[in-house]
Amino acid sequence: MNTLSQPISSLKGVGDETEQLLNEIGIYTIEDLLEYFPYRYEDNNLKDLADVNHEERVTVEGKVHSEPLLTFFGKKKSRLTFRLLVGRYLVTVTCFNRPYFKKKLAINGIVTVSGKWDKHRQTITAQELTFGPKKSENGIEPVYSVKGKLTVKGMRKFVSIALNSYLNDVKELLPQELLQKYKLLPRKEAIKIVHHPEVHEQLNQARRRFIYEEFLLFQLKMQALRKVQRENSKGLNHIFPQEKLDVFIESLPFSLTQAQLRVINEILVDMKSSYRMNRLLQGDVGSGKTVIAAIAFYAAILSGYQGALMVPTEILAEQHAESLVKLFERFEVNVELLTSSVKGKRRRELLEKLKNNEIQLLIGTHALIQDEIEFHKLGLVITDEQHRFGVEQRRMLREKGEHTDVLFMTATPIPRTLAITAFGEMDVSVIDELPAGRKTIETYWVKPTMLERILTFIEKEVAKGRQAYVICPLIEESEKLDVQNAIDVHSMLTHFYKGRYQVGLMHGRLSSEEKDEVMRSFSQNKVNILVSTTVVEVGVNVPNATIMVIYDAERFGLSQLHQLRGRVGRGSEQSYCILLSDPKSEAGKERMKIMTETNDGFVLSERDLELRGPGDFFGKKQSGMPIFKVADMVHDYRALEVARQDAVHLIQSKSFWKDSKYEELRKYLSQSGVLDGEKLD
Repeated sequence: MNTLSQPISSLKGVGDETEQLLNEIGIYTIEDLLEYFPYRYEDNNLKDLADVNHEERVTVEGKVHSEPLLTFFGKKKSRLTFRLLVGRYLVTVTCFNRPYFKKKLAINGIVTVSGKWDKHRQTITAQELTFGPKKSENGIEPVYSVKGKLTVKGMRKFVSIALNSYLNDVKELLPQELLQKYKLLPRKEAIKIVHHPEVHEQLNQARRRFIYEEFLLFQLKMQALRKVQRENSKGLNHIFPQEKLDVFIESLPFSLTQAQLRVINEILVDMKSSYRMNRLLQGDVGSGKTVIAAIAFYAAILSGYQGALMVPTEILAEQHAESLVKLFERFEVNVELLTSSVKGKRRRELLEKLKNNEIQLLIGTHALIQDEIEFHKLGLVITDEQHRFGVEQRRMLREKGEHTDVLFMTATPIPRTLAITAFGEMDVSVIDELPAGRKTIETYWVKPTMLERILTFIEKEVAKGRQAYVICPLIEESEKLDVQNAIDVHSMLTHFYKGRYQVGLMHGRLSSEEKDEVMRSFSQNKVNILVSTTVVEVGVNVPNATIMVIYDAERFGLSQLHQLRGRVGRGSEQSYCILLSDPKSEAGKERMKIMTETNDGFVLSERDLELRGPGDFFGKKQSGMPIFKVADMVHDYRALEVARQDAVHLIQSKSFWKDSKYEELRKYLSQSGVLDGEKLD
């Protein structure tokens, strides 16, 4: 038995109660304890106050220079202050709730104080205070995350016992060639340093080792998973006459951009291969993903297969159906729409036609995955705004056919670091160029005091026959957040434009039918101004809308603001996005500034990731992002990229699957369940 996999109860000093407490923080074995890294360190080395930053923790040694003053306040609370001469500095030391120190403090007595340094007031709020000169040990001390009766001191003791007894049993995971290539510390040494660093430079080297290790192990899992999926998923090997596809591309009412041509090529190579396509297509708002989908569908249809396009809402399904019917009108392609609104005889006829191959392309909502829906020969499934559907829904659609090729599309620009992490088992295509002739949306950040001017500006645009969106963060009043809400704003605008313009209201509490009715009225310009929550964020296409006003814009992330802005600028007229915001935080001000500076979704997504972090980027509930102990995808993105390249190279090389120097890495893959008994070579 591997000694490191012994239960934590086998460690000296760990009884039943302590074992349970350690289990609660994820420590079940000796190995778990050795890999339970400190989340910060306390530097107890003496420093010159000239080198210490404001509010930094510091340890100083000095002579007591004044009589201590003790005051009491509240219920049994006390404050003890005295002056301390530290080198050339005379500082004030404050201790809370330790009145008994007063008797021990004598003028000219030597005291060592550790605490937070206030550079402006020249004071130290003491966390620790010892009498006499500082002892040399305890330079940089680890601080562990603990809960309940567990203490940091207790954790330090358990870790020290584990290091003394089991450090020699730690096995090296990385092959010698990688350690040498990147000058990385051996695993054993790095574990010891992380828990007991002597100097900061040592600690940086140990962290560097673990950042690379975490990324490499994660990417190995992703690349192995991808290899397993590819080699165990037979593709359809689409064969189609290229000249017929070229005729279709030439029939398009516009020329494709270089980015679209590159992406089409990547998709067609996948479709022709013997592997099943599993690709993510990223394209900013308005970059022309629908056309890419149409070309891919036509290739599948020319190969004798059917296609299915699943989208999150009925209105979006209708819009896609309308544009695809137009694109295919000169070609022998029967495009049909299936949503929950299609009922009775019409529905039965449609399902019959689908089964008999009289429908080549079916567009719909999640209604497509119902059991009664049978395709004759489904060859290509495309999911638009893929993050709106659960994994299970996407799988059910894919399984409507045999070995079906799959393409996921998203208009949410995902930063490269997240794409290679969250979607590492997929191939990723990016449309990073907008079609020619698109007018840039003019974006302005204004204070709420200018609301009247904005309403007048909306009126001028609507008078020209244009339309406007007004977005609010909440549906109705909330005691928690002081934000404008959709219902109040709708009421205010209805009153303001009374008798002149029609104001609609859209929010998440309306039924699907009610939402569709509101959107239909807006699409047909029966509603001139639409007040809405963020339900319009994705996929609504009303080319006549030229104004997007966003209330309390600082409440939204950059990517969401960009998605909302993308609802306008879809026609030939100049469009405007107005951010109504008075942010109090620096981050809020920064977001507003960035929005007015760029229209590039990929630039914005990178900045959003920097400001908010990966968990918030996708939303905590469904982010599916890995949690690393040491590595940070945003700050350590170069290491992530290097580790990904190394993982791709290793998984593809034959020696990885046979050579003994990779044995520990192969064991790791096996234990993590990726291979699941598969033999790859």
